[in-house]
Amino acid sequence: MSDTLITLAQLRRQDGTRGTRKWIAHNGTVYDVTDCPRWKKDLHENLHFAGQDLSSEIDEAPHNAEVFGHPCLKIVGKLQLKQP
Repeated sequence: MSDTLITLAQLRRQDGTRGTRKWIAHNGTVYDVTDCPRWKKDLHENLHFAGQDLSSEIDEAPHNAEVFGHPCLKIVGKLQLKQP
């Protein structure tokens, strides 16, 4: 895993708008989902936007955390929850 620390502000800017990549976070890991087919639209499964920490929403998803092992997801770094 990358040791790069990603702030919540940086995560929020990577929402796919204005040519940015699409990043999401889950359990402290930030993923680039730009190349994942189910993230091609602006809204994943009509429920989730990129640029967010989705940790609390996995329990309501029709899948489990195994989806974070798909090859289209790229680990960007670790979510920095507290400012230094």
